[in-house]
Amino acid sequence: MSLNSPGEYALVIVIAALAGAINAVAGGGTLLTFPTLLSLGLPSVSANVTSTIALVGGYVGGIAGYRRELEGQKATVRSLVPYVLAGAIVGSTILLITDDKLFRSIVPFLVLFASVLLLMQPRLQARLSEIHPESGQAQVKNRPIVRKISVFFAAVYGGYFGGVLGIILLAVLALTLADSLQRINGLKSVLQFAINIIAVIVFAIFGPVYWLVVVVMFPASLIGGWIGSSQARRLHPTTLRYVIGTYGVICAVVLFVTL
Repeated sequence: MSLNSPGEYALVIVIAALAGAINAVAGGGTLLTFPTLLSLGLPSVSANVTSTIALVGGYVGGIAGYRRELEGQKATVRSLVPYVLAGAIVGSTILLITDDKLFRSIVPFLVLFASVLLLMQPRLQARLSEIHPESGQAQVKNRPIVRKISVFFAAVYGGYFGGVLGIILLAVLALTLADSLQRINGLKSVLQFAINIIAVIVFAIFGPVYWLVVVVMFPASLIGGWIGSSQARRLHPTTLRYVIGTYGVICAVVLFVTL
């Protein structure tokens, strides 16, 4: 598969930039890139692995935007990274040994699950805000063992598909870590990056990656991630979540019919 027209180049650049920004602000960028790559003719597994690699740039930009919130979190990052790396290896390996036909049958359910979770996030975050006031006076007890096990399974999901991984990680961390939501969001960005780096290595060696598409999308997602994270404090993401979540539900319905 190759990009055959200026319009297709423009489309993947815009979608990658939007996905990078969405991942930094709310999560759910895969719900844009995956269906777009499918519409351009990529097989389902190829669309997934290509999208995963291309969106790594957005996570780099997101980390740059959250660098202040990451101050003082090195110990937490070190304690969790081994678990997310192991989970990502498991998830990406499962994807590569999954038959394309089986993956195509599972994908609509994953997209629907991710979309519904995205639509529910404002209510979930409202609940989490009660547990983790933005003042940082958290009322929840630290649960390191539960946190490590939970991020491992979140990473398995992220290595396999990854749609709305950020929301899953945010929920897990906020329920098991005594800190403010802004700092947790910064930590989430680092863990997302670690998960996707493992997936990238596995997919780059063994996966059916369309590298031309990656080359076009990667820098756009990097810029989008930096812009999205730097604006996150000033943007209210609820409307954006509903738009992307609704789009994802529509995509899931289309995938149920077409895949």
